[in-house]
Amino acid sequence: MADLKAEVMSALATVNDPELHRDLVSLNMVKGVAIAGGAVTIDIELTTPACPLKAQIEKDVATKVATIAGVSSVKVVFGAQVRALSAVQGGIPGIKHIIAVASGKGGVGKSTVAANLAVALAMEGAKVGLLDLDLMGPSIPLIMGLKNQWPESDAQGRAIPIERLGVGVISFGFFQPAQDALVVRGPILAGYVKKFLQDVAWGERDYLVVDLPPGTGDIQLTLCQTIPMSGAVVVTTPQDVALLVATKAISMFNQLKVSILGMVENMSQFACPHCGKTTDIFGHGGARDAAARMKIPFLGEIPLDPAIRHAENDGVPVVRALPDGAQARAFREAARNLAGRISMRVLGGDDLDRVMAKAKGLFRAPA
Repeated sequence: MADLKAEVMSALATVNDPELHRDLVSLNMVKGVAIAGGAVTIDIELTTPACPLKAQIEKDVATKVATIAGVSSVKVVFGAQVRALSAVQGGIPGIKHIIAVASGKGGVGKSTVAANLAVALAMEGAKVGLLDLDLMGPSIPLIMGLKNQWPESDAQGRAIPIERLGVGVISFGFFQPAQDALVVRGPILAGYVKKFLQDVAWGERDYLVVDLPPGTGDIQLTLCQTIPMSGAVVVTTPQDVALLVATKAISMFNQLKVSILGMVENMSQFACPHCGKTTDIFGHGGARDAAARMKIPFLGEIPLDPAIRHAENDGVPVVRALPDGAQARAFREAARNLAGRISMRVLGGDDLDRVMAKAKGLFRAPA
């Protein structure tokens, strides 16, 4: 039996994580091997419950172990433990990863993407928070079905996130009437941002998704200079004008030494619900091409569909409202790809900092 277990471990040492390009044993992902007769059960701990290639890992493990003499069956049992990025420790206590969701301009659906990514990660089993720092136009309360809510406070006077759809939510919209405008100068905005970062009892969260306002202003600067970030997601639509402004957001994160985890193309192709024909209303594939040109990851494209608007107007992001629809599948794929990119940063399977250093050259003026 001991010899068979040793053979199983040797076989697992030849199975690579498809994204990290390192074997499961050296990554400490094999947490147990149980053998009963010829039946082998292997416990694998993934680096995120939203692993985009779990099925591939299961297939590769089963294929390798099944070739061992004496093995009659192979069962893979998955667990998950999100690992923190040591380079960004010292941020918000209890938060393993802080992810900024940004856009160069308004109107590209950034808050919709942020909310759906957060809910999608929670649906995969992650512990998720959603912080709405779009102080001038907070829309997360509407999208998440939390209008006219007021968070409770803990014994230290910190706001307690409101739990909704498996996500802990905090928004400036909770503290100001929806019809009132916030008319303040930059230093006051910075103070608001720091308060939201310091005076919220987030508890233990694998991911904190931060919905930023559009542009490259005081709020973005304060966030990135106040706490260490795991990275940023840039949302754009396919047309040239949106992509042009999106590169400014990428340039800003480069200057602030925040890695780009990927781009999301929102409002991509529209599929007619009657005939099924697709129409590129805003174009299609522009973000994918831009990501390839800038050598940054592309996380996915979200279709243009009225169902997304109807769902968030009802206070339930479409990834949860219509979980079997094409829109939900697109958001969940993007969320899994995002989680995968973070795991790659943690375990060094992909040197994103090196990639971003190369990308910086794209923003230098020609000699």
